[in-house]
Amino acid sequence: MNEHTPGTDHRADDDALNTRFVEDYEAAAAHEGAKPALGARLLRHAPLLLALGVSIAAVTALALHPPFYPVPRGEVALRTNTLTGGVTQARDGSLFRLPGLHEIRTLPQQDRSYQPTAFARADGPAPLQSVEGLSLGMALTLRWGVDQTRLPQLARSLPDHIERELIDPVLQGVIYRQIASHTVREIFSSQRAEIQQALETELRKKLAADGIVLHSVQIGNVDLPQEYRAGLENLLAEGLATEKMRYTLEQQEKKVKQTELEAAADKIRRETAAEAAGREQVIAAKAQEEAMKHVLPFKQRQVEQRQLEAEAERVARVRMAEGSAQARGIEAEGEAKAREKLADAEAYRQGRLGKVSLEQMSAEGALLSQHPLLIQKAMADKLSDKVQVIIAPPPADGGFIGKTLLGGKAETRARVKREDAQTEGGE
Repeated sequence: MNEHTPGTDHRADDDALNTRFVEDYEAAAAHEGAKPALGARLLRHAPLLLALGVSIAAVTALALHPPFYPVPRGEVALRTNTLTGGVTQARDGSLFRLPGLHEIRTLPQQDRSYQPTAFARADGPAPLQSVEGLSLGMALTLRWGVDQTRLPQLARSLPDHIERELIDPVLQGVIYRQIASHTVREIFSSQRAEIQQALETELRKKLAADGIVLHSVQIGNVDLPQEYRAGLENLLAEGLATEKMRYTLEQQEKKVKQTELEAAADKIRRETAAEAAGREQVIAAKAQEEAMKHVLPFKQRQVEQRQLEAEAERVARVRMAEGSAQARGIEAEGEAKAREKLADAEAYRQGRLGKVSLEQMSAEGALLSQHPLLIQKAMADKLSDKVQVIIAPPPADGGFIGKTLLGGKAETRARVKREDAQTEGGE
């Protein structure tokens, strides 16, 4: 808050300058007899000197007290005319101020928060007292503002420090009385909201008379004595445990009821489902009975049709088997005749080959009888690729040279047979 007194400093400076000028003039007049020329010059330039002094005083006053006052942000400036009593408001920019004529007072335009510290702690300078006589602290936050409809009146009536000189005394007068009528338990937990509402209602009414609009009161931390806090926390913990147990029991009872209801609903659902299934089976049986009246003749016709189809298929298979047997007989007969003809042809061929071989052998025998050396030539031709030289003694009778070799093999075979016979006889 800023408060400016009308141009008191300006008038004091002017009076000081005038007094000094008069003193200088009187001093010059006192020495008039000693210096008459100086006094005459001062008298001649007295208006000029007076105007110069006034100008200097005006410049000094303007430098010390500028004519334009800047309005702070978030505040409203009220200019009061000391002669007419008129009030002018300005919410931004600058406001013209004439020293000695205008007084300017600024008030908050926006809401402000106030947190008193005198009774914030239980061991503070001015703690609160409960109905049991226990000291406790309470953190409060007040959100307040100035009644914007009464600004001209409040510019003169409100003190410079509104929170310290107006709000704080009213708050202490209300809160000490309110807290002294409640227990610590009520303040700490059970009636906290009620106490806050009561404080807000009473403070709003008292501050409104002074032009202060109280918007809200918030109770923050409640500072209790350490021993009482520990006991209260234990008590609250037990209370919470009891509430939890009661809540658990209620939940269990609700679960039991829910289970019973679910079982009953399930029973009704099963019964309804069974009845529906039975009705469906009855309806299905009746429908099946009605359908059988039409199905049986159709089935009979199907059976007859299948019998006819089976008979036709049997006849067809018999005929196919007979045809297949006849075809196989014809094929077998044809194959037998073909084999017979082949056998005749083979016998005829073998006979012809035998006759040809016999005739060839007869011819060869006759040729060998006439030319016995052809045997040796034939033998030599056959052995020519295997034996290059054959050394054999000539036969004694002058016959075939290979007779000795053939005879030797025969003797060897005979000798082997004799040895085998002897061996068997010895055993």
